[in-house]
Amino acid sequence: MIVLGSTGSIGVAALEIASAFSREVEALAAGRNISLLNQQIATYRPKFVAIADERDLGGLEARGARVFVGGDGICEMLEIASSSLVINAIVGFAGLKPSLHTQYCKKTLALANKESLVAGGWLLDTKAITPIDSEHFGLWYLHTNRAIRRLVITASGGAFRDTPIHAIKEQTKSSALKHPNWQMGQKITIDSASMMNKIFEILEAYWLFGYKEIEAFIERSSSVHALIEFVDGSTTAHFALPDMRLPIAYAIDPIKAAATAIIPPMDLSQILSIRFDPIGLDRYPLYGLKDMLLEDPKLGVIVNASNEQAIAHFLQDRIKFGALSEIVEQALSVFAPRLTELDSYHAIASLDAQVRAWCDELIQSRIS
Repeated sequence: MIVLGSTGSIGVAALEIASAFSREVEALAAGRNISLLNQQIATYRPKFVAIADERDLGGLEARGARVFVGGDGICEMLEIASSSLVINAIVGFAGLKPSLHTQYCKKTLALANKESLVAGGWLLDTKAITPIDSEHFGLWYLHTNRAIRRLVITASGGAFRDTPIHAIKEQTKSSALKHPNWQMGQKITIDSASMMNKIFEILEAYWLFGYKEIEAFIERSSSVHALIEFVDGSTTAHFALPDMRLPIAYAIDPIKAAATAIIPPMDLSQILSIRFDPIGLDRYPLYGLKDMLLEDPKLGVIVNASNEQAIAHFLQDRIKFGALSEIVEQALSVFAPRLTELDSYHAIASLDAQVRAWCDELIQSRIS
């Protein structure tokens, strides 16, 4: 198998499952955590390795592996590698091109990169994707041939679910990165606090399952990952401990996963305390974009680019938390009227770059 984003939390868990299932790891791709990548190379002995930045070549201990650099390097690596399974756990827009190239190479795409679907779901064969997000795995697990009324996914509420609403706008990265339930990377943790993560997951669910009737609710324990409401009036729910190893195991080998104790079973007494709360727009203004994006999913390119760029500035303490939603909403007002067909990766990447440059100028003007 091939693991893209091997040094992130999903990539690390995928390698753990690969070892448990005796699955050979043929190729690894990572960002700039070269020390961890070197440890992974020593353990898994891949034939191919890709890194994001050529400046890190001097610190890389390839141990005989052929080395590739950058996004184009990952695509070349995908072409050469013989493995049929690709786990894409790259963070951000950078994951879209490898997702497209994985399917171009007729390999199976196990997807943890949300942005691939948010910014380019119409270019992918979404029916051939194996979802790794816990929410979409839960929907897949529950899906039947019965008529469906609505898909429901859950949200933890993120770092500011109990913060007084008047204080949220002034929060900084130190508080935004304190997720109450999950240990995740910086960007996704901040997206959880703003509820952008759930907007992305709703768009993912649209592309993966073909429904626009999708809603999200806050479930504070992260024990219920998804529900499906059927036309007949019944509802089923997927309960499991908050552990990403479960969807990853099914992506790597569903037969072994179904017959293996991947994670401990839930204490069913916990179910008595579970409740579902609506997502309030006063606390999570970005959730108000849901219906607009479901009506025109290609707006996801603008939303993703402006959100990523705003978060990059937020992590440098150049803006406060409240500016994230303001910047995304302003970007939509500027670029939505210019939206074109976006019928190629080049067109998407061009719009993405324009939005990012605009965001940089806007933020610089704010702090000047």
